[in-house]
Amino acid sequence: MKSFAYLGPEGTFTEAALNRVPEADGAQQVPLGSVITALNQVRSGEVDAAVVPIENSVEGGVTATLDAIASGDELHIIREVLVPISFMLVGRPDGPRELTELHSVATHTHAWAQVRIWAEANIPNAAYVQAASTAAGAHGLLDHTTTYDAAVCAPHLAKKLDLPILAEGIEDTAGAVTRFVVVARAGHLPQPTGSDKTTMVVPLPEDRPGALVQIMNQFSTRGVNLSRIESRPTGEYLGKYFFSIDLEGHLADERVSAALAALYRMFPGVRFLGSYPRAEHVPYVIPEYTTDEAYQRGRAWVRSILDRSNTGNH
Repeated sequence: MKSFAYLGPEGTFTEAALNRVPEADGAQQVPLGSVITALNQVRSGEVDAAVVPIENSVEGGVTATLDAIASGDELHIIREVLVPISFMLVGRPDGPRELTELHSVATHTHAWAQVRIWAEANIPNAAYVQAASTAAGAHGLLDHTTTYDAAVCAPHLAKKLDLPILAEGIEDTAGAVTRFVVVARAGHLPQPTGSDKTTMVVPLPEDRPGALVQIMNQFSTRGVNLSRIESRPTGEYLGKYFFSIDLEGHLADERVSAALAALYRMFPGVRFLGSYPRAEHVPYVIPEYTTDEAYQRGRAWVRSILDRSNTGNH
């Protein structure tokens, strides 16, 4: 039986993402307390794969995932899953019911960032308490050792735990989506589908003028579109960064492999993190001169010149 780790406890949005992964149907599901722990269990072989959040349409990249996947033993993303996000404010079974009576609210940092405006307008005097996940904050309301009054969590968990609902639809941006990825040990590369995404990390050996332009040029000249690029500190010292990049295409595509090969020549620390199907199967449009056929025609033309030259020398 396959096993999947995910950011728990039960009732997180990550669990909802896991339940959308076909391979996870009937598999062992292991809730864990952090993204780092989940990814390390994949690296050690304790589980076959992990589902973790990587990007939110409101807050951008999930730094814990971006940093954890960029270092340590190599891992590959093999699938992405999109989950619509909505939040409820729930209280203790025996706690206050009026918003004006709340003194503290617990949830995950990314969830709090997505309800900040609502919170400032409706519960301005309630202190924020950081929780390991939205589900952990909600479960804590049933634990007499915790002291906060309320929690921000997913609607399905609020109903499952039968917690008093103090407010619904409290997200600041309607229609928000979080992107989750299925991560496995390096080596498994899904076949190209024509609607794929590739994730990679490019470290900068030194901070110098034009370094980012040099990276970007490798993609633009080959007609490769970037869907996400973020800089993250390596943690080594102030000013030392790496770029986390998502691009449209698969490593098996000529234009993508050519771009990555060029980057590797300039930045040997490049880390390939996987090519996998896009969650929304929308074919992308690429310039005619960057198709696989165009690359093959170009190589054939150069080869014909070299072959003629070699024949003439004899």
